[in-house]
Amino acid sequence: MTTIHTLGFPRIGKHRELKFALEKFWHGEISADALEQTARDLRAQHWQIERAAGLDYVTVGDFAFYDQMLNHIQLLGCEPERFGFAADTPELDRHFTLARGVASETAACCAGHAHHGSAALEMTKWFDTNYHYLVPEFTDATRFSLASTRLFDQIAEAQALGHPVKVSLIGPLTFLYLGKEKTAGLDRLNLLDALLPVYQTILQKLQSLNVAWVQIDEPILCLDLDARWKAAFAPAYGKLAGTGARILLATYFGALLDNQATTLGLPVAGWHIDGVRAPEQIEPVIAALPSDRVLSLGLIDGRNIWRTDLDRVLGVAQQARARLGDRLWLAPSCSLQHVPVDLSTETAMDAELRSWLAYAVQKLDELGTLKTALDQGNDAAAEALTRSRTAIASRRSSPRVHNPAVAQRLASLPANADQRHSPFKVRQEVQRKRFHLPAYPTTTIGSFPQTKAIRAARAAFKRHEMNEADYVQAMQSEIRLAVEKQIELGLDVLVHGEAERNDMVEYFGEQLAGFAFSQNGWVQSYGSRCVKPPIIYGDVSRPHPMTVQWSSYAQSLTSLPMKGMLTGPVTILQWSFVRDDQPRSATTLQIALAIRDEVVDLEQAGIGIIQIDEPAIREGLPLRRGQWDAYLDWAGRAFRISASGVNDETQIHTHMCYSEFNDILPAIAAMDADVITIETSRSDMELLTGFGKFNYPNEIGPGVYDIHSPNVPETEEMVRLLKKAAEVIPADNLWVNPDCGLKTRGWPETEAALANMVAAAKAMRASA
Repeated sequence: MTTIHTLGFPRIGKHRELKFALEKFWHGEISADALEQTARDLRAQHWQIERAAGLDYVTVGDFAFYDQMLNHIQLLGCEPERFGFAADTPELDRHFTLARGVASETAACCAGHAHHGSAALEMTKWFDTNYHYLVPEFTDATRFSLASTRLFDQIAEAQALGHPVKVSLIGPLTFLYLGKEKTAGLDRLNLLDALLPVYQTILQKLQSLNVAWVQIDEPILCLDLDARWKAAFAPAYGKLAGTGARILLATYFGALLDNQATTLGLPVAGWHIDGVRAPEQIEPVIAALPSDRVLSLGLIDGRNIWRTDLDRVLGVAQQARARLGDRLWLAPSCSLQHVPVDLSTETAMDAELRSWLAYAVQKLDELGTLKTALDQGNDAAAEALTRSRTAIASRRSSPRVHNPAVAQRLASLPANADQRHSPFKVRQEVQRKRFHLPAYPTTTIGSFPQTKAIRAARAAFKRHEMNEADYVQAMQSEIRLAVEKQIELGLDVLVHGEAERNDMVEYFGEQLAGFAFSQNGWVQSYGSRCVKPPIIYGDVSRPHPMTVQWSSYAQSLTSLPMKGMLTGPVTILQWSFVRDDQPRSATTLQIALAIRDEVVDLEQAGIGIIQIDEPAIREGLPLRRGQWDAYLDWAGRAFRISASGVNDETQIHTHMCYSEFNDILPAIAAMDADVITIETSRSDMELLTGFGKFNYPNEIGPGVYDIHSPNVPETEEMVRLLKKAAEVIPADNLWVNPDCGLKTRGWPETEAALANMVAAAKAMRASA
């Protein structure tokens, strides 16, 4: 019999129940007990879905209130000492304090326990996904211990409901690898020997709870590992082997390649590999698999929403079954947290498009179909296989997918379409004469608070309960308010506030041909932050201007420079569910031409500063360095094509956040934006050091405060960060701005923070 399982299930709930419960808890509207009950209800629902699909085990350990890495920080007893938690501080309170930070003055946390100020844990992207994890911190004082019972409590929940359990853990080497040293000279790999006994204790505890299998995720085995990290796996798993529950070591997001021998040589009971992102590894792994171990093949795409071609995948599974017999397990390629929960909620979606899609629930059903066909024969799964076959054929032949005019434009694109008229130094001089900005010019990243009134008006307009004229008037009123507040605060370069935008990608996708949208296609980005990625199903073009009316109206309210705000082609690609029937580079180029048209129209409307956000440029990097150059070439060219249709006096900005940039600085410089703004406050300007060493040639705005924390930063702290920035970047090239957009914050904290930020810029000017 074929074993089927999942590496993880979306935890947010079919209707984002977890998001809303979290935010009510943070606002003091519900108790901790009520939040815990919501979590229990969701876990029970999700386990029942897994069993109903025929999975042999439910997965326990994939649930988190905020982030699974944060769960492990608490499980492994290595909360950073800098937070100074009192001994009686509840675990849930500590969890959210680690995630969201503490004010700089002594403040009370959620449960009333006082702490001294500490910034939240740094946040960055989980490999090449749009999910953000909280980065473990390691110092000389770091100690490990089994410090939480949450995992074991959830096992008891599942077992009480009658479910067979497989536990999911992040592996010890991946946990250390994805962390950061906060003590000079510390090597986090040297902490492995202290960490392993805790994993041994966990495995022993799992065995005592009658857990037969534990899935230990080591996705770093799909990276380029240096010799020391690679060599650490064998002794580490030698210590873990045989100490408790059987280990299924899981890798995903890429191929093992040079790590295959290391991986298959580990003394574990089985392995999981990604057969979607790296189908080429299936045959060599099967050929090298020890004869007494199991192999879990990830054959259902855990990162995209397209329905599986079950005929094709079944052929792969049947070949594997012929060689492995009952040692074959099947699963999605990775955790399903990267896809929406249930397609059945999409009651308004176009029927043809809907037939092409599969969300998490449907992907588990696809697994069940594969199991039935393998174990009972194709006839037993005939109905499901026929539905799959029909949907795949419909998508391949649909005239909605291809647009000859788009293909013709790409074919006739001039070779210099990605080049500005003049080099940066020439443009810089022209722009300074045009805008006359002071030293340390202040601006924001683009969005301002999305109030209940804004969301209500936008929702009413979408439901056709508000006519277009009234909606435009409502949005103009919000834009006017944002402009007036910025003028009062003394900002130098203004934004219109993006009141009309639901999401920085969805907003543009709604106005571009080749995109479709869901009602409930939500996925978690971090914490309670959920996004609803557009679905790129066909060739992309721009039928009409998308932002010009809003930016033009905002500019009419002031003589100060007003930034036009756009999302860049790579970010639109990365933060969408992308078609898989052509290269990603081709889709990106189509988007770039659409954004280029918008940039040109903004310039013609009198908007002199245009920001093209590319926060996902680093995220799109292939996991293997040998594939970086090809990606950076087409990604950088796509950005330049989007930005290069304007004159020298038009200043192009871009924004990037929550990623490591130092290893791709030449490619970032080659994007040739006049100004780049980046997130740096959580890393205490650490990310900026690389830009200084590289002698980054253009202007740069290092974020001086963390917008993801509700705390209002002090002017003195921002001055300290700006002084650090001025040590590595010429002061003439420095801008002053927050880390990211302000849509998730409230107006009182936004105004207070920006007032302090403007004061910090003035202090820097006075001391120059």
